[in-house]
Amino acid sequence: MNMKKLIYWTGATLLAALTIASCAPKQNTLTSQEEAEGWQLLFDGTTLEGWRDYNGTSLTGPWTVVDGTIQAEGQGSDENGYIVTDKEYTNFHLKWEWKISKGGNSGMMYHVVERKCFDVPYVTGPEYQLIDDDNFTEMNDGYVLEPWQRCGVDYAMYVPDFETRNLKPAGQWNQSEIIFDNGHVTYLLNGKVTVEFDAWSEDWFARKAAGKWADCTEYGMSPTGHICLQDHGYPAWFRNIKIKELPDPEPVEKDLFNGKDLTGWVNYGTELWYVDDEGYLVCESGPDKAYGYFGTTEYYYNFDLTLEFKQESDGNSGVFIRSIVPEGVKVNGWQVEVAPPGNDTGGVYESYGRGWLYQIPDEKENIIKYGDWNTMRIRLEGDHLQSWLNGEPMTDITDEAIGKGRGRICLQIHDGGGIKVRWRNIHIKTL
Repeated sequence: MNMKKLIYWTGATLLAALTIASCAPKQNTLTSQEEAEGWQLLFDGTTLEGWRDYNGTSLTGPWTVVDGTIQAEGQGSDENGYIVTDKEYTNFHLKWEWKISKGGNSGMMYHVVERKCFDVPYVTGPEYQLIDDDNFTEMNDGYVLEPWQRCGVDYAMYVPDFETRNLKPAGQWNQSEIIFDNGHVTYLLNGKVTVEFDAWSEDWFARKAAGKWADCTEYGMSPTGHICLQDHGYPAWFRNIKIKELPDPEPVEKDLFNGKDLTGWVNYGTELWYVDDEGYLVCESGPDKAYGYFGTTEYYYNFDLTLEFKQESDGNSGVFIRSIVPEGVKVNGWQVEVAPPGNDTGGVYESYGRGWLYQIPDEKENIIKYGDWNTMRIRLEGDHLQSWLNGEPMTDITDEAIGKGRGRICLQIHDGGGIKVRWRNIHIKTL
């Protein structure tokens, strides 16, 4: 080849390479159309800003940024190695690209709740499983994956048609998506739907009760929470993590108690909850004389709640808000007190850590009508909590921890025995 042809060939080759490079899609960026549609990046390609340890205030690893990807270094385990977004999300469309090492295991979780009583995020947030189906058994001492553990499943809940699933092998990039829209959930893998289901449906609760999550009372219950990545002891890589928030749920107004049965509630403990002949909800101490809680099956965050109660014996009870029962009969949350005169009905007590957040003034102790019907109102918006008893203001506090809380509304029976309280007209309006 003469010099002129060599120069021409070299220049053409370089031009072709530059053309290909210029046409290659840019990673970790948004197109103008995506920006117009409201998409946001959860990873900027260079830093881990906006991410931190689960239940932590900073990021300590084992996560790094490598060549425009978030890399799980493979040092995590079942007990640690989780990072979450600073921000929480309710309804959203999330998409991301990922690849995994041979035999690797990872996951993308959402609606993750942070509280110190939860050691790991997966007992609260559902997981889109990311795993190397083909090589996992070989690389993990012959362990054979169950169908509910394979790639693209809603972990331990819903499985796809594996025959039609479009999964690329370990070391190659896949794209996944999660769409959560007011409880209707769709997972996609490389453009094809893997699973589609309705959270909190009768089928959903039946699957939860029959499988891995039977003893995880708060699994999948929160309608809002953090996005979470998992390092499960294998290297994995993530890029182009994008989210578009969908409209929040419309406010609802409804009765939480139907006056006929216990539909919509869960009993924690051995104490007694029943509907009497007059259509009132009754809580009554059982033979164990222990604590008991009666919680809504749904979580409620911002709301205006009214209810009536009548204390027939002792009356030491309460209304818990944004509360959870992570195990047994031990509640974790905040209580608006219901108690006999002289015991701060309408005040606010934290069931773990700080105790009383607000006790009512002595001159308001005569507002409660012991042995008669009382009306309590609780308004909760963000970190602002207010309560009224028989139309009189009792509590008006702002508290950061309450603002971060997620959970149910629960009624309480105190321990000690001899307690009997009737409830009626339990009505909520979400904000």
